[in-house]
Amino acid sequence: MSTISKRLLTAEEFWLYENDKYRELVRGEVITTMPPGGLHGVVASVLSCLLASWVRAGAGGVVGVESGFILQRGPDTVRGPDLYYVSAARMGEAGAPTAFWAAVPDLAVEIISPSNSTQQIRERADDFLAAGTPLVWVIDPGPREVAVYRPGEQVKVYGEQQRLECAELPGFSCSVAELFG
Repeated sequence: MSTISKRLLTAEEFWLYENDKYRELVRGEVITTMPPGGLHGVVASVLSCLLASWVRAGAGGVVGVESGFILQRGPDTVRGPDLYYVSAARMGEAGAPTAFWAAVPDLAVEIISPSNSTQQIRERADDFLAAGTPLVWVIDPGPREVAVYRPGEQVKVYGEQQRLECAELPGFSCSVAELFG
């Protein structure tokens, strides 16, 4: 019986990889994913605008979408959250990098698409938390809910009638219903 070994990639090698599809690097292996659907894009756009307004009003930092963050080395993991916030303090004077972020985001947001399994979403959230991201939101358009993940804490789920207010994002607030237009 022969054994076929896989060559694991580093984040730097992954940066140079073909980019004709949406991909991530998970523990050294390239994973190809489906592009998100329409509602996914609408929710991401609405939340991006709300967070960007909060940043411009004085919070500082940057809001972005689908940029790669190096979450683990040896083997490397690079994940691109649907949406993210990086504070000015965490970003440093260098600003946003041209390649992948070496710093983790202060907030990583995942929006569930029909092609996502519960296990995939939980693994993504766990990867961000393990890397040091203090806050992960998982938005589920089906029941119109937001699950809030923090390291070492139980997941808290916010329904459509509730407001998202987190100590990690002082001064930011929006209703869950707002996210769905």
